Amino acid sequence: MLGSPRCHGLTEWGGVMAVMIAWSDEFSVDIQEIDEQHKCLVSLINKLYEALARKDNQDTIADVFDELVRYTRVHFSVEECLMRLFAYEGYEQHKTIHDKIVVRVELLHAQFKAGDQSVGMELLYFLKDWLMDHIQRVDKSFAGHLTAHGVKQKWLRKFW
Repeated sequence: MLGSPRCHGLTEWGGVMAVMIAWSDEFSVDIQEIDEQHKCLVSLINKLYEALARKDNQDTIADVFDELVRYTRVHFSVEECLMRLFAYEGYEQHKTIHDKIVVRVELLHAQFKAGDQSVGMELLYFLKDWLMDHIQRVDKSFAGHLTAHGVKQKWLRKFW
């Protein structure tokens, strides 16, 4: 996939790994493409957490923040495309949820770019709460619909 983030590579400092969210199989929706994208989102949230915890310079944090915002949009587009292709009845409601999240993330992103560094942690906690709840409740429901209508659960091979 074009523009896919570097989904791994957290570092250690002081013997402690900077992880805000640890991926668990309980988050799996049993569709590999969506799971891999969710893992990338988790990794990017952890990268932002790590950069903030290390007190990296503003440009480094901004780069990770930008990547997270971009990838969130990509991920939502993929989910929404699948919902439309497989005639998911909850598409409009799900898209409305995505749209609200994008508005909130973009607002926090704009505040950060304007110099409000405190929004980095606010974004992290918002995304952590949203991602865990959204995957467990909303995405699992639509993934069940996709699987029941013929979406392949596993890749033939990794393309991105």
